[in-house]
Amino acid sequence: MDKGTLIEFRQGADRRLAVLDRPEGKKHWIAIDERGQSHTLHPRQIAYEVQGQSYRPEQIAKFRAALEPYLDESALEVAWEFLVEEGTPTTPLDLALLLFSAQEPEHCYAAHYLLSEDKLYFKQRKDSYEPRSLAQVTELRHQQEVETQRQVQWQVFTQRVAQAMAWTADPQPGTDRPAWDDDDRPWLDSLENLATFGAEAKHRAPASELLTSLQRSDTPEAALQLLIDLGLWDVHENLFLRRSQISIHFAQKVLDVTHSLLQNPPVDPDGDRRDLSHLKTYTIDDESTQEIDDGLSVEVLDSGQERLWIHIADPTRWVSPEDALDLEARRRSTTLYLPTGMVPMFPKDLATGPMSLIQGKRCGALSFGVILTDSGAVEDYCIVPSTVQPTYRLTYEDVDEMLELGIQAEAELGTLHKWAVRRQQWRESQGSITIRMPEASIKVSDAEEITIDVLEESASRQLVAEMMILAGEVAGHYGQTHDLALPFRHQPQPELPPDDELALLPPGPVRDCAIRRCMPRSEVSLTPARHASLGLATYTQVTSPIRRYSDFLAHFQIKAHLRGDSLPFTPEKMQELLVSASSTSYEATLVERQTNRYWGLEYLRRQGNQVWPALVLRWLREHENLALILLEDLGLELATRFDRTVRLGDQIHLRVSHVDPRRDVIQFQQVVLDAAMQSVT
Repeated sequence: MDKGTLIEFRQGADRRLAVLDRPEGKKHWIAIDERGQSHTLHPRQIAYEVQGQSYRPEQIAKFRAALEPYLDESALEVAWEFLVEEGTPTTPLDLALLLFSAQEPEHCYAAHYLLSEDKLYFKQRKDSYEPRSLAQVTELRHQQEVETQRQVQWQVFTQRVAQAMAWTADPQPGTDRPAWDDDDRPWLDSLENLATFGAEAKHRAPASELLTSLQRSDTPEAALQLLIDLGLWDVHENLFLRRSQISIHFAQKVLDVTHSLLQNPPVDPDGDRRDLSHLKTYTIDDESTQEIDDGLSVEVLDSGQERLWIHIADPTRWVSPEDALDLEARRRSTTLYLPTGMVPMFPKDLATGPMSLIQGKRCGALSFGVILTDSGAVEDYCIVPSTVQPTYRLTYEDVDEMLELGIQAEAELGTLHKWAVRRQQWRESQGSITIRMPEASIKVSDAEEITIDVLEESASRQLVAEMMILAGEVAGHYGQTHDLALPFRHQPQPELPPDDELALLPPGPVRDCAIRRCMPRSEVSLTPARHASLGLATYTQVTSPIRRYSDFLAHFQIKAHLRGDSLPFTPEKMQELLVSASSTSYEATLVERQTNRYWGLEYLRRQGNQVWPALVLRWLREHENLALILLEDLGLELATRFDRTVRLGDQIHLRVSHVDPRRDVIQFQQVVLDAAMQSVT
């Protein structure tokens, strides 16, 4: 290289021209650009040397002007079409002659410029450029078109993002939130994926691109906040539900089948149902319950005996094995009950409509008629497909009040309660284990107002629970007697602490909590076995077929056997279905538990400096003073660490010092009330 040589070098992404002025050291050169700035360059930094004459820095602008007529990218396509047929590589010198029929410095540099800028027709190989094949050029053109289209979509999308954020921040009366387009989904889906799964999110590049463009951090928290700012998600979006495989919507095919069934009910496979519509039938549930799947009646026989009837909703009346509704229920396995509402196992129009036991309407049911001995054991029973007509829909509070007042017009409720008490006593004589722990019922309104009620044992809840257990025992006996492939639920005998050890614990929740820790999980199998905590030799859950798939399966099997038909599911198929349902139900239970905890923490966050009475239930890590406590007014069990000595059963007072529902973090501060319980010190 000589002084006065015009060279090209790159500064970042910019293409620069300069004239070599003088050597610098052994290898470097000082080059002066058209603005008079000097640059120290190593030879490897020089991309091109203009051959043929010497230049001065002030001539660079004139050289640039001379180039302009030759920088036509379309000319490169013509050259490629000529060269690709022969597969001949080219150089800037050869291309200048081909394109411009001249090889002056400006022609050769223009050819170099076109070749080095090109990303479509030629590929550089050392000092020459090879023409790409027709197939390669076609594919690259397609990629360029796709990228061009993506850039257009990106521009439109970012404009929509700005509009949506502005609308969310300041909704204008009479205006609608900007609507999203299908082309927006790659970015929005990626953003939702990042917010939901965090470090485990896949395809997060579009989300990262969007967050970076908005100068936000590329984190799950930032993705969540952006979705809130865009009005796509609520501040309290249920990430637990989103992380699960549980779908909150039904496929259109399932909805179409539902609509067809409602318009044209199928033929009832049990056309000779026993008509029990003359019996006074009570359905007893929480006020918010929508799937009403059980009712209770009392029939006085000519002998004077009292037959208890447990009527269970009959969704199999509307479903056939392996049809679209059965497969959908199988996939869901359970109705999900969340503080914000339910996610049903069947489409809501069916689940809360003709599948439920609706007051005043003739409904199909599977009814369990049971006569008990004076001690509460099963003396005789029958199971029949039936028609019932629920007389009253009552809440637990209604029934408690009616039982307390002893209303003679509803003497059947007193009878049911009498037998429920005897049943509980009989089960206790059989070794049942009763654990009475307060339970929190958390509800969130559409306006996101949170209410927490403590569900404690009451006469009405005992009544319903005992009747449901009774139906399960009868179904288990029937299945065992006739060797049916049913989902028998059993529980191993727990190893409880010795009585003298339990006696050292305060009675009530502390002692029950210690017993609860020892209870093994119940299991489901096709083999009848004892259920330890219920005190039953055999037991099958059948009382919730609208919202629990294993109960639904039991109905299919029992009804087929009652008709004398072949059972729809073989033992092998039942085992397969139960394994799948158990896995899905566990996931649903986990989502319910996590969601309830989130809203419990959010409730506490909103209460500010409220002081809560609490009970120390058990140690989690005693050496760290970490214990499980019960907030007695709310029925919430939470972990806390104490900075002073406490004992199991101590009644203490706590104030929330820090809570973050989204991060599942809560910390308490112990407070001491004065003797008058009026001030906090």
